[in-house]
This record gives sequence, C-alpha cells and structure tokens, in this order.
Amino acid sequence: MLIEIVKSFLEKYDLLKPKNNILVAFSGGYDSMCLLDIMKKLASKYELNLYAIHLNHNWRGKESDQEEANCKRFATDVNFYSEKLAIDIPHTETAAREARYNFFQKCANKFNSKVILTAHNANDNAETIFYRIVKGTGLTGIEGIKEKRGIYYRPLLSVYRQEIEDYCNKNNLNPNVDSSNFNTDYQRNKIRYEIFPSLRKITPEVEKHLNEIAQYAKFANNILDKKLKKLEKYTPGEFHNLDKFLQNCAVHKFVRDRALDYDRKKIEDITKFINENINSKSGKKYSLTNDSWLFVSNKKIEVIEKSLRLSLPQIRIESTGCYEIGDYIFTIRKCSKKPAVYPPDQRFIAYIQIDKINFTLRQRQTGDFIHPLGAKGKQKLKKYLIGKQIPQHDRDNLVFLCQNKEILWAPGIGLSDKIKVETYPTHLIKMEKR
Repeated sequence: MLIEIVKSFLEKYDLLKPKNNILVAFSGGYDSMCLLDIMKKLASKYELNLYAIHLNHNWRGKESDQEEANCKRFATDVNFYSEKLAIDIPHTETAAREARYNFFQKCANKFNSKVILTAHNANDNAETIFYRIVKGTGLTGIEGIKEKRGIYYRPLLSVYRQEIEDYCNKNNLNPNVDSSNFNTDYQRNKIRYEIFPSLRKITPEVEKHLNEIAQYAKFANNILDKKLKKLEKYTPGEFHNLDKFLQNCAVHKFVRDRALDYDRKKIEDITKFINENINSKSGKKYSLTNDSWLFVSNKKIEVIEKSLRLSLPQIRIESTGCYEIGDYIFTIRKCSKKPAVYPPDQRFIAYIQIDKINFTLRQRQTGDFIHPLGAKGKQKLKKYLIGKQIPQHDRDNLVFLCQNKEILWAPGIGLSDKIKVETYPTHLIKMEKR
C-alpha cells in the first residue's frame, strides 16, 4: 500500500515527530493529491502540523484560478497557503521551476519548517534520467532525482504513476488536470508523450530499466566518491595528473555538492579552465554564481565567495607588547639571542634590527611601496604582491607593518630591506590568528 511506503520513508528520515511542521507542495494534480491525501491520514495519527502550499503560476487564466480553488477545497482540513505569480513571469520551464522553489523556500521560512514534501515519482525519475543521458551530464546525472536534497523530501520516488492514479481513483479523489502538461513544446512533455511511447515499443518497461540504471550509477558514484577528494583539496598538479575521466568525475562531484545547474558543456568548460590555469602565477577566476568563483593558480584550487573588504582600524605600535587587529594578534618583543637560522619570508615570524619602535599596523593603501629584502630599490606594493603570487581577492584583507606609506613587513610574505638584521637582531615580531 502507498500509505505504508510513505510512512516507511518518513520513518527513515525521522519525520514523524509530533508537532513537526511538514509542508506538501500541492499543485492539485494526481501525484500531489495522492501524497497530500496520504499525509492527511498520517498527520492525524502522528499529530503532525500539515501545510498544503500551492503556487498559482497564472499562465492559463481562469483554468489556473479554478485549479487553485480546487486545491483549497481539498485542503480545508489542513493548513492551506497559496500565492499567484505576476502575469509577466516568462512562460518557460526554467522560470517556472525557479519561481516554484523560491515560493517553497518562502513558505519554509514563513511556517518555520525544515521539511517540504514533493510528489516526484518513478516515472518522473525515469524521464529525468533519460533527459540527462541525452544532455550528456555524465554518471552523476544518471543517478536521477535525489530522494532527499536539503529540506526537500520525495516519498513517492519509488512509486510509478499508474499506482498513483489507481490510488486517486480508488479513493474518489478529483485531481486537477493541467492542460499545459500536454504541450509538447516543453521538453519534459515531449519526452513523456512522444519519446517514451516510442521507446516502449522497443522495451515496454523503459521506466523500470532507467530507474535500475540510476541504482547502478549510485553504486558506481559511491565508489568514485571514496576515491576522489573534494575538488578544492587537490593541488593543481594532482588534478592535472588525474585521468581525464576522473577529472570530469571530480568536477561532477564539485558542481553536485554545490547544487549548481550543469550539463556536459559546463563540466567540460570547468575542467578545461582548471587545466589551462594550473601554471598561472597570479591565478584566474571562473564564475560559478553571481557571488562565487572557482579560483585556480599554480598553488591552489579554491572557491572564493563575494565578501566585503574588512575595514580595520589602524593600530599604532610604539612599544613592545601584543596588539589585536581583526582576527590577528601582532607581537613585538626584544630579542634575547641570535637565532641559529633565520625564518624564511613565508613565515609569520621575523627577526629585525631597529633603533626605535615606531610603526603602524594597517591594511594596504594607495601609494604603498616596499623595499624588498635584498633588492636594490623600492617597489610598488601591488607589483610586489603580484610577484609573490598573492591572489587579488586576498590582498585587501592583508595586514601590514608600516611607517607612513612604506611597508616594512608583510606577514607570511616578506620583509623590507629597511629593517633586516645587519649585525644583531634587536626585536622579534610575530603575527598569529586569535
């Protein structure tokens, strides 16, 4: 029985707790009406707070309004909430999906819920797998629809559409029949009403076979996931030395983990971008979203997020002691002995020789310059940081030891020739995270 399938699914994810706020995405079609009817029965038994949430896409005028009214009538014994989209929303599958999930997230916030049930079924999964195969999304895409992703749960994913229709008929339910579902201008409908009927002439159980392929893909991907590291944990050289197939798998895993939209071209573009920039000294960025980029240089592969520059106060240093600035603690103390070996530039500790403590701790400013250790003359700070292969997105939040416009120490990067040890170190300076 379908009710047992749904109950087992909810038990698996521990969702049958009394007073749990559960939202059902409710279009009023066969799938969601079946799911809501089952959830009504379970809600009364397990004391769940059940909400039916309906988005009127407003594409078909009175027909859309009638469907909303039908949903409201069916959901009189649960919490019902609906909204209507503006008429100027583009009539595309992508725009509709984006609007739906924005609405779902809004409802989750409004009703303080971390659970939204959607009524995707085994036929939907088979259609998704087929679509991804022909679009070339690779082994990861062939896994199909996830039964859980974030706050979204799909209790009917193992159930075929015929079983759902039988349930609705047996329980005298009156689902909406969306006329746009038969418009084969939409890719999903074209697969459902034109391509799959032809495939059934070759193999009547095409949906079943595609769902089985998804299980094999999940098994293979589990093995690959154990073999592969996260993309950001690869050094550029390690990634370059991977087999091309494993490179693509690592990128697949990366875009999947970050819930990015992707197809075969996107995977190939990212893989190509990484390979083309693993020798870049200053690094290059690839846009992932409006607020994030993939950064690749000869030192690292990382994701950078859009962030505001930290505006830190300038700290005067006129005596020995410890000074806090941002997330760092700067220490300056008198040197008691000469070290056996001086630390390299890349360390966050340095020995210096000075006559007087008279410094400022601050972020970089226009006009800053440095006299690099061992160099004959001064250099603009920007050029110096580029030469040290410091990525642009890291430069604004660096902290420097300065005198007016002259940089005397860039912690972890390099020391100025002006305060190098000529005879005997007078002070030890150190920068460390709090």
